[in-house]
Amino acid sequence: MTRAIRTYTLADRAAGPDFGIRDENSVTRIAEAHRHEYFQVQLNLAGRTEQYIAATVRPLGPGGLSFVLPYRVHRVPHPPRSKFYVLSFNLKFLRPELDVDPLDLEEVPLAQAPELAPFLFQEYLDFRLAGTDLALARDACRRMAEENARRRYGSAELVRGYLLLLLGTVCRRHERGIARLAAGQAQRTSRRDALARVMRHVREHLGRRLQLADAAAAADLSPNYLAHLIKKETGKTFVDLVTERRMAKARELLAHTTRRIGEIAATVGFEDEAYFARRFRQCYGVAPRQFRAQAVAR
Repeated sequence: MTRAIRTYTLADRAAGPDFGIRDENSVTRIAEAHRHEYFQVQLNLAGRTEQYIAATVRPLGPGGLSFVLPYRVHRVPHPPRSKFYVLSFNLKFLRPELDVDPLDLEEVPLAQAPELAPFLFQEYLDFRLAGTDLALARDACRRMAEENARRRYGSAELVRGYLLLLLGTVCRRHERGIARLAAGQAQRTSRRDALARVMRHVREHLGRRLQLADAAAAADLSPNYLAHLIKKETGKTFVDLVTERRMAKARELLAHTTRRIGEIAATVGFEDEAYFARRFRQCYGVAPRQFRAQAVAR
């Protein structure tokens, strides 16, 4: 059994309904891989670690930043005596006018929302600030924490301004790398890689009970995001995709081996030979035995 990966809500991690900021003294540290419904930014000030995001591992030293999209599986272990800020916020807080499903953020043009670039390209680029840029980012976090604790009239606007200042500073500092990745359509490559990991899991476990949650865990994705990704990229559901692969493997075994049909059914994940035969006929218009006879006759 694959261990369940917890999905946190903003209410779990922030005192406010739309934004939260904590430092190493107040944050609840999560050691295991997890995901959440909101954006997360970490600014690392002291201590060296690594961040595990989707299927990628990237260094996170002093001055490094971690950017995590909603529903992206990740883990950032914090060593002793580390210092950092963790910012949590939803899309409505960051961009009130941007009406898009969090699972569709990779489709938003960077010209429309350039501050999304660090989140979209975190798997490909190490984001780090130094000197005056780092001092500005640290000060922005300090001011966000102070203003968020007050939560008076205008506080949300000020916090949003400091947040955009932080994101804008990172984007300006890494402008060349972002432009290169944007030109190379890194988001689409990331989706293809994720689907490739899913299909590898399906192939390797074709004879077993295949569940969306297990395939998502194998690809370091959330089940919601994987279902959405499969539908967007293939027009199919996960069940459709698995059935298609099972039928294709059954065709191959019927045409090129002499194994019994019941054995083939079990190999591709069907406990009931009669049910397998019905599904095969639905897919190809002929029964497995008839298909084999036709293949041999060719």
